[in-house]
Amino acid sequence: MSESENVAILKAGYDHWNVNREQAFDSWLGLIAEDIRFRSLANGLDGMAFTTECNCKEDMLRYFQGLAADWEMLHYTIDEYVAQGDRVVAIGSCGWRHRATGKELETPKVDLVTMRDGKITDFFELYDTARAIACTTP
Repeated sequence: MSESENVAILKAGYDHWNVNREQAFDSWLGLIAEDIRFRSLANGLDGMAFTTECNCKEDMLRYFQGLAADWEMLHYTIDEYVAQGDRVVAIGSCGWRHRATGKELETPKVDLVTMRDGKITDFFELYDTARAIACTTP
């Protein structure tokens, strides 16, 4: 697929995610390849156990369920997409409220995405993990 097609696929996914939040899990699962490699900067740190590496759709469902159990999404805003070949970088910000503590997180967000045949094969998310972990403690 072309760079512009990859960006269009991701933009539609992010727009749907921002509007539909927890109801968007199925649409994201439809965007990922069976052999997905998903990594998060937090990588399972205390208070963020659900962020361990995912290597299949079942792992991704576990990630989404853990995310929804612990956090309420306030917004997920992508301001810019940069594409080269099969790579797309999504640059923006997101806001979350930790369900147990009520603390809110506002953080820059960068997603490094690799696409193959219109599906996400590699996804690495970067955000302020120190601030996120601070929100998980009373």
